[in-house]
Amino acid sequence: MAVSDTATTDRKLTRERAAEYLLRRHRFQPAEVLPWLIALAVYFIFPDRMTFGSQVVVMVIFALSLDLILGYAGIVTLGHAAFFGIGAYTVGLGAARAGWTEPISGLFAAAIVSGFVGFITGWFLLRYRGLTLLMLTLATAIMLQEAGNLRSDFSGGYDGLPGLEFKPLLGAFQYDLYGRVYYLYALAVLAVVFYFVRRIVHSPFGQALTGIRENVQRMHTIGSPVHRRRVTVYSIAAAVAGVAGALFTQTNAYVTLTVFDFDNSAKVMVMLILGGTARLYGAFVGPMVYMVLEDHLSKLSPTFWQFGIGLLLVLAVLFARRGLLGLVEDLGQYLSKKGAKP
Repeated sequence: MAVSDTATTDRKLTRERAAEYLLRRHRFQPAEVLPWLIALAVYFIFPDRMTFGSQVVVMVIFALSLDLILGYAGIVTLGHAAFFGIGAYTVGLGAARAGWTEPISGLFAAAIVSGFVGFITGWFLLRYRGLTLLMLTLATAIMLQEAGNLRSDFSGGYDGLPGLEFKPLLGAFQYDLYGRVYYLYALAVLAVVFYFVRRIVHSPFGQALTGIRENVQRMHTIGSPVHRRRVTVYSIAAAVAGVAGALFTQTNAYVTLTVFDFDNSAKVMVMLILGGTARLYGAFVGPMVYMVLEDHLSKLSPTFWQFGIGLLLVLAVLFARRGLLGLVEDLGQYLSKKGAKP
């Protein structure tokens, strides 16, 4: 009886420690305030660059959606731009063909449509792994792009849907020439999306996704519904990517079929790897560094600016295996240990 009581007590203590660990991970840390303070400071320091700032925020949301499936679930895809494009065209076609110009409801519509397409495609595609999955996801984006080109009378083809107009935000805030309202709008959407994604990755569902990423066979062995969970997170990531695409259309007031390009899928993957996968804030660092560097290098050399981006990526892969954010974390740990020595 004593042995049984001891085993019961040990299991209870183990569960309590696990619950305490999850709660501790879920709490916001003081350092997490820094990116948001920087984002707000940018609004006041560079008031005439808010259009560019909005595009950075859009790519951060897009990178967050990819981090959900790549960083946490281990789903590698080359066609994530498909959902970005679906969200972009949901808002664009709604405004151009149906007169639906209310921005916030457009975001919800884009999330629903993109999430639904993600569920349908994910249910079939995620039965495959490796190179097969890569090719199928890429083919999905290409087929959607070609379908839009085939119905160019409706989608606008590669000329797109220019000159889109949207109602004032919340019916009160008019969009200014410098894009300040759009920047704050995009930042508010990012805050909501980030909170939602953060809750997911620190939940038991998020821990199960990490287990699937690390060892699929073991998760099958313990009875975890692997396929269902992969499809679920794939659908959620598709919905978040759709929100990013919708914001892209709203902030630029146009959309073309280039949103489905392979370049779009590859670029967001490079941004995420550059910042660091499976760390959430890596999706902040990567797009910001990439787009700021791209902006400056393209001004210095409109022809060879990609050399600088490629060099940065090579250095990151060689010397920052966990991305730039991981490099900063390692440096902070090194300095703290060095400061702790007598």
